Amino acid sequence: MSHFTSEDEALLQSMLRQLLQSVKEKITGAPSVECAEEILLHLEETDENFHNYEFVKYLRQYINNTVGSVIEEETEKCTSAQNQGEVSGYDTLVQRVTKKTRESKEYREMMHALKNVMMVVVESLINKFEEDRMCNKELGSKTKNGRQSGCYTDNCSDSDSSLNQSYTFMSQEQLQLLVERLDPIQPKEVRQEALQTLCFVPPSDILNSEGWPTLRKHLTTSLADPDATLGEKVLRFYAKTFSSSPFNVTRDVYTSLARHLELYFLSGEYSLRVSAGLDVSNTDVNRLLKKVRLLNEYQKEAPSSWIRHPEKYMEEVVESTLSLLSVKHEANPDFLSPVYFLALIDIKAVWFKKWTHAYYSRAVVLRLLEKKYKSLINAAVQQCLDYFEFCKAVVNKKSRVNDFFQQHCSDKQNFSYTGSGLQYIYFVHSLCLLGRLLIYKQGRNLFPVQLKNKKDSVSITNLLVLFTQLIYCSPSYPKALVAAHADNYSPASLVMEILQVFCDQTGCTAECLYTDAVIDALLHPVQSLLSGTEVYINCLETTLIDVADILTRIAAVDDGLSLLLYGENEKTAKENRPTAVHIIVQFTKKLLHDDISHLSGSELLPVVKGAFIFVCRQMYSTCEGLQMLIPYGLHESITEAWKKASSLSERVPTPVTGMESTSSINLESKNTLLWEETLLDALLNFSATPKGLFLLHSTGALNDCVSFMFSSLSKKLQADEYEEFGNRVIVTQMATTPTGAVALQSSGFIKALVTELWALLECGKDDVRITQPKSTPVDPIDRSCQKSFLSLINLLTYQAVFELLSEQDIPNKQMYSLREVPTDVIDIIDRLIILNSEAKIHSLFNYEQSHIFGLRLLNVLCCDLNTLLLLETQYKVSQVLLTAQEENVTEPSEGPGDFIIDALSVERNHVLVRINLIGGPQERNLPLRVLDKGSDPYIWPMFSSFPLPRCYLAEIPTKAEFRQDKDLDKLLSLLKHPEKQTGWTEICRKLFCKVMKARPEIISGTTCEALKNFIGLRGFSME
Repeated sequence: MSHFTSEDEALLQSMLRQLLQSVKEKITGAPSVECAEEILLHLEETDENFHNYEFVKYLRQYINNTVGSVIEEETEKCTSAQNQGEVSGYDTLVQRVTKKTRESKEYREMMHALKNVMMVVVESLINKFEEDRMCNKELGSKTKNGRQSGCYTDNCSDSDSSLNQSYTFMSQEQLQLLVERLDPIQPKEVRQEALQTLCFVPPSDILNSEGWPTLRKHLTTSLADPDATLGEKVLRFYAKTFSSSPFNVTRDVYTSLARHLELYFLSGEYSLRVSAGLDVSNTDVNRLLKKVRLLNEYQKEAPSSWIRHPEKYMEEVVESTLSLLSVKHEANPDFLSPVYFLALIDIKAVWFKKWTHAYYSRAVVLRLLEKKYKSLINAAVQQCLDYFEFCKAVVNKKSRVNDFFQQHCSDKQNFSYTGSGLQYIYFVHSLCLLGRLLIYKQGRNLFPVQLKNKKDSVSITNLLVLFTQLIYCSPSYPKALVAAHADNYSPASLVMEILQVFCDQTGCTAECLYTDAVIDALLHPVQSLLSGTEVYINCLETTLIDVADILTRIAAVDDGLSLLLYGENEKTAKENRPTAVHIIVQFTKKLLHDDISHLSGSELLPVVKGAFIFVCRQMYSTCEGLQMLIPYGLHESITEAWKKASSLSERVPTPVTGMESTSSINLESKNTLLWEETLLDALLNFSATPKGLFLLHSTGALNDCVSFMFSSLSKKLQADEYEEFGNRVIVTQMATTPTGAVALQSSGFIKALVTELWALLECGKDDVRITQPKSTPVDPIDRSCQKSFLSLINLLTYQAVFELLSEQDIPNKQMYSLREVPTDVIDIIDRLIILNSEAKIHSLFNYEQSHIFGLRLLNVLCCDLNTLLLLETQYKVSQVLLTAQEENVTEPSEGPGDFIIDALSVERNHVLVRINLIGGPQERNLPLRVLDKGSDPYIWPMFSSFPLPRCYLAEIPTKAEFRQDKDLDKLLSLLKHPEKQTGWTEICRKLFCKVMKARPEIISGTTCEALKNFIGLRGFSME
């Protein structure tokens, strides 16, 4: 290339143009210049036609001619070195040749020449592009308009995408010229053409250029230009920048747009009022909404990237936003502020939720709200108060409101909002914002707030009471209207979302919800119905269901349960003011007796009953709660309702095919069955406590409840962890009573448990296709059997063992079929514990694992002395184990054999010692179940007859070895010397005499005699 001619330049230009045309789609699809460079650098990996391009062929030929000889020479050197063993491997050979070639003089000269030539070629291409563009400009307005319509077909500012654009790479001089052409003093046509070009330039190049500050001012001016075309093009550029540039670049554009909007709302040309409503089809309003929507889209996307940049960048974005939303006119309360427009675009304040999700940004947002923009919070609280006052006025008039909700959710063809519709939208936005704010401690620190038109400040409790009252004080809306919209913006549903989140957040629950004022507000409709006063509540059933839902969530937590039982302050609770538990249980009883006239004949009445029964269930599942509910006899009321529902379900006619009423009969049958199961479930949960189990037994519904529990467990393939734990607790409580154990057996629960255990231990599940053999268990009880083991332990209390095993003999069959599956506890003992015949051993597929499981079960059962005595008297378990140990010996030619040490003999030895020696760790030595390394792996002696070896008996210390109480000796010696005594001794004597007179039997022995002698020595009378 030392002799580079114009023909060579033209040839290279054509080849380079061909390459760029071929990869045009890939380059234009890149979001930034850096990405475009990456695509070109990895083109060989991604383009299968890479080696067919003329430019690539030309470069390959040029490299071969320039450094080909160097490559061949280095290859020969490395090959000879490889043969001599100095270099090994193909990869090492290639790396060495490449390194030597790049270090050669020829390679450096080639790169220098190639760089110079390509700079000339690229510069020529750019110049030619500029000439072509200027020629196109002179074609006339018709051609220009056609080209514009072809480039931009969507007038929506934030729907623009860099994926549909081409890039024009400009030098700094060209960018500076572009800035000058955007100056407001330039003609409109020049500015439009400059903006058209600006949309093709990579945003990163523009924002990194020296002329960006000036260009930013020109763009802001263009946004406010009366000509809508200029504003549209600027918004397209902003949207393109937001979608394809990093946060450190886009923050500048965002703050510019936010500042422009702030100045526009503060300017005299803006005159929109809330009372006048808003016509979205108006051109100016539409342009304003587009700007706010672009702003909001960036607000929701920015949090995903700003953590990777300095905090000051994020603070600029946050402060510009809060400054914009705080704009208002003090003299004109009817001013349609920016927050209304943002609420129209993002009614549920998703932007605020995302900004406060992470602590990194939440700290900045809440700090700025506290120091500079608290007026934004005050305005949101004021809006909620205003809406609540409106609701009270409407409810008192017994009228319906179609204004707010209907205007917000009206026909899609309606492009206007009334003033009340705007107020409601702003209320929803404020409600969601405040609900999110109260989740965080720093957000709660912003309260109380002082409002201008309110004498007293608004605290968190006041705000939560207001939220709660909105559940039942909101005006009703046409049901058809509400049902037509999937996203429900009714106040009750919004408040329920907020309160449910509060209940799930342990930090804010106590501060926000656990107050008497909030509980009273929740129970207001309940108290009204109990007292028989007139109730002005729309959708009464839905309101009661919502109230019960929140009460259930509160009662599910210990602190919340304490609040419902005793009030906010148990010590200062007023006797004449009933706590929440009394109101709830009275209302539940009235519901069960159908004694609420306002709800008679309602389709949702069973749902309301079930919701409040569930609240009571959360309380009577604990000992404290049950104690408070016992005087009301709730278990009796539920039992009566269950018996009534059971009799109704028996009278439901059998559906007949072909009858028109078949579907209604099926629906009625399903509803009745569901209500019956709800009541059984409520009764079943009384057994969560011992006293509750006694109450359940007194109702006579114990067997039905256990059968229902077993049926429910059989149907549910998967239960959540909380429900499964609750079922285990109930089963354990049931098993502590004889009647409960019998009910568990008659329901089939025990049979199912034993069958499942056998399947896990021996045969596996029939419906599981075995593709590979099961792994050999390494634990004494395999992980798959641990759940069944614990279930059996919880079940087999002494009361259950006595009911299930008393006066029952071991089957001891002559032969056991391999398909014979145990179905009862006696079968488990026969097949897994007392293996006293070859038939039992041969019937087990996994003899050692199954027998160890049985021995471990026996080991735990015998910890109860009553169970041990029953098993010993009926089945002689000790003798069975001793016989097994005796048979488990070697067979030497002479003399007695030695015990065979294996897992079973070690386990049997442990059980024998445990069941024949009673006491704690200081009274007996239990042998370990593990083997040691070395010549003697098991140091504990085994035995096959009584008595036990003495090593298992702990040595009892003699009397002389007992530790003397030196402190007591010092005290007695001190009491014998009056001169050393102080005033405390007189107090000691008085207390001692007081105790001796009240309970003389508690002190005896040497200590008592010494103290009496001392008292006698002092002449102190005990009378």
